[in-house]
Amino acid sequence: MILVMPLMGSVAMLTAKVTKKEEEMLRLEGLEEDDCLQLLKGHTLANTENLDILHKLRSIGKCDHFPLEFSLFRALFLLQFSCSALSTSIVGAMAELAVGPIMKKIIDTCSGFLGNDYVKDQFRWQTGMKEELERLQVNHPKIQAVVFAANQAEISDQNPALNKWIWQLRDAIDETNDVLDEFEYMKHKEQLTKNTEETKKRKFTSFLFESARKILKIGERGLKRDPNLKRLEEAVQKLDKVSADVTTFLHLLDSAKQEQKAQDVDFYKARETGALPTNDLIGRGKEKELVMEWLRNPSNEHHGTDLYRNISLLSIVGHGGMGKTTLLQHVYEDKMTEEFDLKMWVCVSNNFDAKKVIAVMLESLDKKKPDLDSLDALQGRLKTELMSKRFLLVLDDVWEEQDISKWENVLAPLASGGFGSKILVTTRTDSVALLFEKLIKKKKDIVKLEGLEEDECLQLLNSHAFAGVENPPDDHKKLRAIAGEIVKKLLGSPLAAKVIGGVLKDNLDERHWRTVLESNLLGQSSINSILRLSYIVLSNPLKSCFAFCCMFAQDHEFDKDDLIRMWIALGFIQPSLDQEETMEDIGGRYFDVLVKKSFFENYLDIACYKMHDLLHELAQSVFIQEYLRVEDSTKLPSKIPETLRHLSIQTTNLSILKKIEKFKHLHSLFLFYEDPNQDLCSAIIEIFKVSRSLRLLYVFAQDLEMIPEEIEKLIHLRYIKIYGPNMKRLPRSLNNLYHLQYIICDGVWRLNQPQVHDFLPSDMNNLSNLHYVKWPMNYISVSICGIGKLTSLQKLEMFDLRDVSGYRIGELENMNDLCILQINCLEIVKDAEEACSAKLCAKRRLTDLTLHWSWNTDSRNINLDENVLDNLQPPKCLRKLIIECYMGARSAIWMNNINPIFNLEKICLSNCLEWETLPPFGQLPFLKYLSLSNLPKVKWLESKFNGNDKYRAFPLLEELYIRGLEALEDWFEAGVAAEDGCLFPCLIELEIDKCPKLKELPSLPPKLKSLTIKNCPKLISLGEMQTTNNCHLILSNLSITDPSLLLMEPLRSIASLKELTIMDNDEVVSFPNEAEQWFLKVSSSLSHLDFSSMKSLESLPSSLESLSSLYTLCINNVPMLRELPNLPPSLQSLYILRCHPELKERYGEDGGSDRHKIAYIPQIYIDLL
Repeated sequence: MILVMPLMGSVAMLTAKVTKKEEEMLRLEGLEEDDCLQLLKGHTLANTENLDILHKLRSIGKCDHFPLEFSLFRALFLLQFSCSALSTSIVGAMAELAVGPIMKKIIDTCSGFLGNDYVKDQFRWQTGMKEELERLQVNHPKIQAVVFAANQAEISDQNPALNKWIWQLRDAIDETNDVLDEFEYMKHKEQLTKNTEETKKRKFTSFLFESARKILKIGERGLKRDPNLKRLEEAVQKLDKVSADVTTFLHLLDSAKQEQKAQDVDFYKARETGALPTNDLIGRGKEKELVMEWLRNPSNEHHGTDLYRNISLLSIVGHGGMGKTTLLQHVYEDKMTEEFDLKMWVCVSNNFDAKKVIAVMLESLDKKKPDLDSLDALQGRLKTELMSKRFLLVLDDVWEEQDISKWENVLAPLASGGFGSKILVTTRTDSVALLFEKLIKKKKDIVKLEGLEEDECLQLLNSHAFAGVENPPDDHKKLRAIAGEIVKKLLGSPLAAKVIGGVLKDNLDERHWRTVLESNLLGQSSINSILRLSYIVLSNPLKSCFAFCCMFAQDHEFDKDDLIRMWIALGFIQPSLDQEETMEDIGGRYFDVLVKKSFFENYLDIACYKMHDLLHELAQSVFIQEYLRVEDSTKLPSKIPETLRHLSIQTTNLSILKKIEKFKHLHSLFLFYEDPNQDLCSAIIEIFKVSRSLRLLYVFAQDLEMIPEEIEKLIHLRYIKIYGPNMKRLPRSLNNLYHLQYIICDGVWRLNQPQVHDFLPSDMNNLSNLHYVKWPMNYISVSICGIGKLTSLQKLEMFDLRDVSGYRIGELENMNDLCILQINCLEIVKDAEEACSAKLCAKRRLTDLTLHWSWNTDSRNINLDENVLDNLQPPKCLRKLIIECYMGARSAIWMNNINPIFNLEKICLSNCLEWETLPPFGQLPFLKYLSLSNLPKVKWLESKFNGNDKYRAFPLLEELYIRGLEALEDWFEAGVAAEDGCLFPCLIELEIDKCPKLKELPSLPPKLKSLTIKNCPKLISLGEMQTTNNCHLILSNLSITDPSLLLMEPLRSIASLKELTIMDNDEVVSFPNEAEQWFLKVSSSLSHLDFSSMKSLESLPSSLESLSSLYTLCINNVPMLRELPNLPPSLQSLYILRCHPELKERYGEDGGSDRHKIAYIPQIYIDLL
């Protein structure tokens, strides 16, 4: 393979291999070297690398003139370094997106084509093809130049002939790429056939020693007779014919360009900066305070209708890009909103559907999609969930204002919510706010977002433009002055400020900033024109990746990893020169750059992102000739361009699907079909027959039971994703799609165990290019015999060993691309030698490893477990290690050496019943999470690595969980201790449970926020306070079983506790006076109090009445409690569950004698079940 290099570097490498005959073909009169260098200096950056390239080109021809046509040579440099693409047309954009990445692959593949064993054999028998193959190699630089020109040139939309030529070029390139792809497919198929035959007869050690019969058979086939080579020849001839008009194309470019600006088109040289500032709410502080004050206001308008008497609603109104969503994201994450019992965030968008909105509300509450279909069922579930509970609901990006009945369906179940419930709405129109006013019969509360003031807009732009630049030097004063001029053109738009800031920060050069300032796009009065500038200056790969996002609906929640897989499948991401870097790594880097440039924004979850509506609209407008989304379920648009490559269609009309057969050049197809009464399979079969260039297929169909076997026609397919609850199995022919990289089956939850085993084809191990698989219950290893042939697989999350050929641990030997691996049933491994055959240490990308033995310990051999673990040493790159049910008494040898486990960040050991001495985990410099569970023979936690006398114990540990360590007596081995003040300096959460011999804890660390101590009856000391910080001011959450711990220092002096849970205690009858006094110390901070599973408790502390900040009180499973003390007036929620019947009689809603004592509490829930 030829290495992917900048343009001229690739030309030099390709032309460096030409023969004398080819040299004569290339030799054309050109300028002298000095003249070329002078021209170079006039049009580009004459750096050392470029001069070297010139000398290389000169040396190839071995003459005083350059061996390339001068117009072509000149265009190469002009195009490589020009920056005039600020007015690039739509046609040019599509050429840049599609032709570039695909053409790179064609050039690389063709460059190594003559080295293919199959072609070499044919070459010997048909020497007449030699000249044709040589011409193919010679044409590479010219083809590459044409593509690069199409990518970078300023192309006029007013030139239909040029537009037509570009698409002819694109079609020829796609056709050639398909033929080369089929070559790879046939090569893989032939290799599988050969391997099968050799298995039946005899094995050879090398392909070089094939039998004479084989060679003769290949030779007799003849080059001219091979239909695939014939197709390749025709495709290349077509491509060459189209490229014949390159001179005209380059002439147009040359005459159109007046000024040339330098730019670096190599993504790998992009300037790296730190993450963007977290405070993106610049200029909206006043608006946030208005919203927060509205939320804090407990009073609702009682003159509203009875139906919505408990609910208030506030609308945030503003144009697109004004920061409505960002404002409410900051509000939603504010600690003050934790006072609500429930929180829900729903992005409504312009494709409004009442069932979908309610379903998303339920998903927000339950963290899983509801398995309900009808509107009535969804409304009933939501009503039950919200019953008497004070909730906060955000309805983001609301457009629907015509059909009020739809909103009545959504709001009806919300009426069951508790007093003080709040709804926040964001919308672009006042009419939506007016609609809600009519619905809930209350006055219209609105916060209007206008454009930022100029100084605020400048502050926001600078925060992004200089992100990651520490203490900017004085020479940035000029840049800041230019920024001040730029913001005058941004119309006060926060989105435009962030995006243009991202454009500026890639190059802190005055020329670059002035180019942006002087751009015509900034001078226009449209935010879309301003945002278009941010797209134009993206590097080529990023443009491809951004363009593809218009295939998804507005407000789509992007899964970062899945989007990257799609980019890879479509060829937008090319392999790296660095063998250690995967295409997924590169895609992750691309995605992170788009995030830094504000094309994506994090949405509530660390792995979930959204694209702003205006950026989505930009992508749709720019790529209208290539990308199409159809959401109208009844018909297709009247005009669909023949250049269409990517189609997303949502319909219930089968006849529409049958029209897809018109689009023969599709590379991706998203099919959403919801009509259960029609034969979807027949339509899919027709699609498969004609859309043979598909690389990506996504099928969403509720009632689809199987994908037709005709999918085998899609031999170019890289990615398939199927969502279908009723799917029974994947097609058997799937194992013939040798290019497949990703197979994802979502929503398949109705399979029983036998169906799971039959879900996959039996010969899935043929798919050696497979990177990632997701299907029901992760039963990949159960279904695939000989999984070791999947050498490209990156995640194997459940590998169940069996003592059967094809299922043993040796299958892992060559699976060196694995990043995540879980090995189950390790007791199957017979000896150390077999364990060693997995070669875990050779897997240089492995970051997550789980080693699991079975629960059955009756016949286990302790020595064998130890020997097996010794020989499962992971690579040093490992970040996460889980060991379960290991029966060895000691640690593995490699675990007692810091080097193999140096980079570990997370460790979990559980149910290792014989393990006695743990490795010295405290000295691991990056460890953040440690969980030790059910290790009954471990006596202490910490010791030292050999030869290390001083260390900071657990220097970065943030979470520590110790459960079921029955023999644990002390923290450290005798004679070992950390240096003073160096134990757990970063610990945030600590849980200790079921450690019956533990007597004391080490000093509580200064950053501790959450502490849980349960079932430690001999604990007499919590250690001394670490005085480096005021620990008692930081600890906010405490859970205990023994109330006497409250009287131990440092808990005795705590003054800022927010949440307290006392639970699982069958002995406490009442609280002593000292405990009563303790509650007074936290009276101004404690907001949540929970008494749970205290079977002997007869009375609660009387001092509860003084807890002025108490918001929620929960009493659960306290069967002896018959009376409540006086409760504080601040209380908003009271829950009484599984308690004495007398409590309901006295405090129940239906005539309870003491109901009046708690009637002021807005939300009361009493349930004895």
